[in-house]
Amino acid sequence: MSLLRPSASLTEQLRIEGRRVFLRPPVNSDYEEWAALREASRAFLTPWEPIWPADDLSRPAYRRRLKRYAQEMREDTGYALFIFRSDDQALIGGMTLSNVRRGVTQSCTLGYWMGQAYSGQGYMREAARTVVPFVFEQLGLHRLEAACVPNNEPSKAVLRYAGFQEEGLARRYLRINGVWQDHLMFALLESDLAARQPRL
Repeated sequence: MSLLRPSASLTEQLRIEGRRVFLRPPVNSDYEEWAALREASRAFLTPWEPIWPADDLSRPAYRRRLKRYAQEMREDTGYALFIFRSDDQALIGGMTLSNVRRGVTQSCTLGYWMGQAYSGQGYMREAARTVVPFVFEQLGLHRLEAACVPNNEPSKAVLRYAGFQEEGLARRYLRINGVWQDHLMFALLESDLAARQPRL
């Protein structure tokens, strides 16, 4: 297991390739497509996310978001990625590797969202599977965690497809859509991969 932080060149040139999707950090030129996708998917995403700030989709807020993402990558505390469809380069969703913990823990937390127009087509399942080798091989982590509300069946299916195992219930774990909600806790260990790697 590597205890070293990723190099600057890794974060600057980061691109994670899958079969139908690829992931890379967001950039300034993604703003219009990102804002349009989020706005079109607002009602679809609202039940599963924290309340959006009033200016969440504004260009200044997006710039602040990029600055925060860049700082987190430099400090090796988080990695924000956009998900693109490979055949037409369309932005279809996003994924975060947050709360990176080093030392004796070597873990991080996976989060994700998908634009409504692209949901139910297997893209998020592939994106989750695609990011796993990056977490274990490039970042050198030992454990990847995720959480979802108990009634979010699509999200549970994504995690199980990627090989995550359910570990228990965390009461009132996150404030989602303005309400503290229970979450099911999932985790995937580096050692799980050999035994739990379904075909795409």
